Amino acid sequence: MSDPLLLAILALTTGIAAFVQGAIGIGFALIVAPVMGFLAPGLLPVTVLVLMLPLNLLVALRERDAIDWRGTAWISAGRLPGTLLGLGVLLVLSASGLNQLIGASTVLAVLVALFAPVFRPGRSACLSVGMITGITETATGVGGPPLALLYQHRPGPELRSTIACCFLVGEVLSLAILALAGKVHAEQLKWAMMLLPPLLIGTIASRVIHQRIDAKRLRQGVLLFAMLSGLVLMLPL
Repeated sequence: MSDPLLLAILALTTGIAAFVQGAIGIGFALIVAPVMGFLAPGLLPVTVLVLMLPLNLLVALRERDAIDWRGTAWISAGRLPGTLLGLGVLLVLSASGLNQLIGASTVLAVLVALFAPVFRPGRSACLSVGMITGITETATGVGGPPLALLYQHRPGPELRSTIACCFLVGEVLSLAILALAGKVHAEQLKWAMMLLPPLLIGTIASRVIHQRIDAKRLRQGVLLFAMLSGLVLMLPL
């Protein structure tokens, strides 16, 4: 595939994904990572992680008053060991095998969530999700489903802003460890810079809709995205 065509496809995908993430709090990596995995797997996970830095910063700042700082702290504490484990997984497991494992786990988590009672995220749950997210996002660039399921019963602003804040901390950590391991390359960064304009356009456009989504529809959207992403990731590359 020629670079102009690849750029056009990835730019459109990035803009749509940024809009979805800005509107409901998750969706960027769930949309971009599978497309990038099929068309340009060498860009994963670094390009996705770099693109998510400005995206999550904008979302976190937009609704910063709703951030669950206690939950963010415990999730971030679990993120460090998870990130190290994610690097180990990236080094030993094939992309196809990892995606299938993550996909199956995500689908199972959604099925459990459909029957789980309403709850408020506690310390143990936050630590566990932080570790799981560290593993999956460092290895593949996809870390949204566990966080989304953790906050699925919380108000929309809290879900969006807290997930964005957790992502922001975790992505910096993941990129730092990947860089130390020699997994960050100039080509990945170049593509991230080229995809920055559509990302910003999608994020700005999401401001029109994010306040109009009620809690029930938000939860449905969270579960739908998690289920679809799990099924997509289970497909062999």
